[in-house]
Amino acid sequence: MAQRRQNSEQMQAASPVSVAAPSPAPAASSAAPGSPSAAPALEGRPAKSRARMMRQYDLVERVRSYNPDTNEDLLNRAYVYAMKAHGSQTRASGDPYFSHPLEVAAILTDLKLDDATIVSALLHDTIEDTEATRAEIDQVFGQEIGALVEGLTKLKRLELVSREAKQAENLRKLLLAISDDVRVLLIKLADRLHNMRTLEFVPPASRRRIAEETLDIYGPLAGRMGMQEMREELEDLSFRTLDPEAYSVVRQRLDSLAEHNRNLIGEIESQLSKDFQKNGVKAHVYGRRKQPFSIWTKMQRKSVGFEQLSDIFGFRVVLKDVESCYRALGIVHTTWPVVPGRFKDYISTPKQNDYRSIHTTVIGPGKQRVELQIRTEEMDQIAELGIAAHVFYKDLAESPTERLKHESSAFAWLRRTIAILSDSANPEEFLEHTKLELFHDQVFCFTPKGKLIALPRQANVIDFAYAVHTDVGNSAVGCKINGKFAPLSSELQNGDEVEVLTSDAQSSPPSAWESLAVTGKARAAIRRATRTAVRDQYAGLGRRLVERLFARAKIEYADDKLKGALPRLARASVDDVMAAVGRGEMKASDVARAMYPDYKEERVARYGAKKGLTDKLKTSGPVGVGKSLSAIPIRGINSDLPIKFAPNGGAVPGDRIVGIVSPGEGITIYPIQSPALKDFEEQPERWLDVRWDVDESTPQRFPARIVVDNVNEPGSLAQIATVIAEHDGNIDNINMSRRSPDFTELTIDLEVYDLKHLSAIIAQLRAKAVVARVERVNG
Repeated sequence: MAQRRQNSEQMQAASPVSVAAPSPAPAASSAAPGSPSAAPALEGRPAKSRARMMRQYDLVERVRSYNPDTNEDLLNRAYVYAMKAHGSQTRASGDPYFSHPLEVAAILTDLKLDDATIVSALLHDTIEDTEATRAEIDQVFGQEIGALVEGLTKLKRLELVSREAKQAENLRKLLLAISDDVRVLLIKLADRLHNMRTLEFVPPASRRRIAEETLDIYGPLAGRMGMQEMREELEDLSFRTLDPEAYSVVRQRLDSLAEHNRNLIGEIESQLSKDFQKNGVKAHVYGRRKQPFSIWTKMQRKSVGFEQLSDIFGFRVVLKDVESCYRALGIVHTTWPVVPGRFKDYISTPKQNDYRSIHTTVIGPGKQRVELQIRTEEMDQIAELGIAAHVFYKDLAESPTERLKHESSAFAWLRRTIAILSDSANPEEFLEHTKLELFHDQVFCFTPKGKLIALPRQANVIDFAYAVHTDVGNSAVGCKINGKFAPLSSELQNGDEVEVLTSDAQSSPPSAWESLAVTGKARAAIRRATRTAVRDQYAGLGRRLVERLFARAKIEYADDKLKGALPRLARASVDDVMAAVGRGEMKASDVARAMYPDYKEERVARYGAKKGLTDKLKTSGPVGVGKSLSAIPIRGINSDLPIKFAPNGGAVPGDRIVGIVSPGEGITIYPIQSPALKDFEEQPERWLDVRWDVDESTPQRFPARIVVDNVNEPGSLAQIATVIAEHDGNIDNINMSRRSPDFTELTIDLEVYDLKHLSAIIAQLRAKAVVARVERVNG
């Protein structure tokens, strides 16, 4: 070992290595903790005292301590290459820039990672900040390391306008890079941890942004990967930056409490150890206090003071095997009283981040609550190091990513999250979904066949349905929880058995579900299904408009012929063309001209001509009632067309109707007597021929509005409501206004089946003594 250290020192002094290191890049001026800087320190701030950098032999010995077969030559070459590549570059602290990748590598040695990961950490900034290239790194260190370094480099190469967009896109790119090799995540987390440790040298504005991003993304992501120790340090460093006053107060209270309870903690450790030893259970017991950030968030979440927290100190019981864990649990529960509702068995049902442990709380010495975590040594290692605890040396023929696919539930979650990327319309949407998943604890539910479904806290049956399968979520119409019918919005509890009831008649979910769903997968699927349904509606409307024009012009329409005209319309598919026509972005006549260049649009006088509107209605017959093939059939709001009804009065079957096209909104149906139609007299191109096409076997309700003047006497409103209810009408809304001391005017929005139904209700209301006047409103 002494000889090896001497050799390493000589190498570092003389650098007699045959490594083609690039010439040092000019020192940059960026003050970000992860960027090189020429300035020895920020203006007005003393430079940090330079700590001794880790030497080559130190790095090699750290790796050799857990991997005796390490490639010492590879580590030495990477050390020298990175040191020469970064040359005279310095960080904002004034330290040599090379100290940063070196510290990142040191963090990864604590996680006991393989040589390729350590080397990639040393080189992770060379492509971005020096003259090094991917081809050169491939040549000197191999393609595996080259791919890792490039994966990390790609994360830095995006400049977006908004902080939120940049944060979101960086997360997208990080997760996509991880999909190729999870070690990219481990290096990135170590990189962020060292940057957070040196955040004091960054300008305040950047410091806050970096801390917020760490608290929003990197801390929770480390937790999701089971790397609890790293998560706690990242969160505490962020907390100290974002709210130094609160951090200082909580830290002082924790220190004071630890000093006050020092004897009690030792007493509990000793008592537990004696109890286990007496019962023949070999266990390692140690106390541990929670970190300031976790204490602060619990105080905020529960709205309690520091004195009201009962689980500031916890005790870990580490044993050799699972059987010993349950024996230890029995000893604890038969020795001390158990606190009801504070028992969780994450050994039989692990968390999604691979965390396994038994949690229980008992009343210990001095009437103090004692929180215990009982686990094996392997579980303890996974609880602290997460996916990094899956040793990479079991089977060198299998890649770490492939091995994690069948060893780690945390990695399975990561792959599912990456799959959501394709369902997200924009970076901010994906960031929103991922934050929701990162920040929630787990609740475990079961399908009727016993399949375990893990969901975030506060998740409901909609989230459960989409966790089972997207098609199940899209077609869900009801559910049973533990055998009883319940709303789809019901919040789920641990151990619930959930049966989702589906219907083939529902192909897409209501858009309102998006606001009810909690999980990113469910919200992304609902949003995607809603977009698809809306697009299909517009495409259906556009197709009707196009076919109607072609029929009127007596020219042939065929999809195959339109495909040949797509380049002229600048659209990729027939459906894109139809959706554009339906949204009003393109005219049906544009499609005709693209297919038939000689086509000339006929100028036909429409309903909207100033003087011709009344004459048209008198001579054209019953608009909206006939069976003209050119008229578009209207069935109701829940149709395959983007339909809505006049906002201040609606329309019902039996009314003579017209349609008004609004770009991006679809068709609004007006009764022909509506005064609002005057607003469209100068826009004849927006008028559509429409007709009712109501299926009497499946009646639907349609909106109508009436105005009622009723006498001010007790019970008058009840009489009006009773008449409407007895005649199967539905009251959607009522507005009341006092016209005089004796009368009140009611504006009532109804839902009725047709004009005959509406007329019957109006007639019955007029027959009531408390009603002075009833009129239908045509908005």
